[in-house]
Amino acid sequence: MLLTGTARAAYPDHPIRLIVPFPPGGAVDPVARFLAEALGERLGQPIVSINRGGGGGSIGMDEAAKAAPDGYTIVLDHSGMAYMPGLYRNLPFDPVKDFAPIIAAVAGFYVLAVTPSLPVKSVADLIAHAKANPGKLTFGSAGIGSTLHLAGEMFKREAGVDMLHVPYRGGGPAIKDLIGGQIQLMFAPAVAMMPLANTGKVRVLAQTPAKRSALAPDLPSVAETLPNFDIVGWYGLAGPAAMPRVEVDRINAEINQALKAPPLIERLHQLSYEPIGGTPEEAAARIETDVARWTKIIRDAGITPQ
Repeated sequence: MLLTGTARAAYPDHPIRLIVPFPPGGAVDPVARFLAEALGERLGQPIVSINRGGGGGSIGMDEAAKAAPDGYTIVLDHSGMAYMPGLYRNLPFDPVKDFAPIIAAVAGFYVLAVTPSLPVKSVADLIAHAKANPGKLTFGSAGIGSTLHLAGEMFKREAGVDMLHVPYRGGGPAIKDLIGGQIQLMFAPAVAMMPLANTGKVRVLAQTPAKRSALAPDLPSVAETLPNFDIVGWYGLAGPAAMPRVEVDRINAEINQALKAPPLIERLHQLSYEPIGGTPEEAAARIETDVARWTKIIRDAGITPQ
């Protein structure tokens, strides 16, 4: 039974569970930890992170969707959830209908990189080279249906080029082969690729957000050549669909304030993330837009749902 009236004003009166739908020890763990620490300090209750990896993130998301909507179970939702309707035939939850979005908290960006031997220095050069060599360029990814794969498919569609996808078991092996010249290009997280670009092991052509990241203001965006191209990796917070609005608003307000604190901003910048913030409605609109866009891209690319 949900509390109402003055009783609810005491929220929260015990620890809150934060489901992190990824295995422990991954790159997302610091983001979850930073948000949990900041929110816990502001709410005066511990935020207990619980890793629930598996199923490409769907297992943890499903657990959160089916949790009691009492404000004491929330989930670290993420941009990858928007791929799930297109990638999974029997997805046990609806990313749009089964959650109460609280906030889109932080954004990271990806970059388009090529092997140094490829004779291109811009996105326009790459498109021209690909059109002159149809089907001959290979782009790597962290696996079929990964962000890195779908970014490549989106690039192919927007640029009107034919390239061969080479899936790897994770981004690391793909980056290794990019350095070695076994593949010609790939999209990858900026935090992994920029240090390699600084030492000349790869050449970074552009970043994926339509608006240049403040962390790389001198790096062009792909959208400056292909206006419809816009990819942002984001993480946020959500609860089960029936989570009381008063509790959604409380967490939203506290995270928005936390994201203005210079120490947290600096910690996020070290991971190549920037604060987003905003309203629950803006978070919901982001999810709806992403689901519609990626479902179409996955279908157009001929990726068979699992």
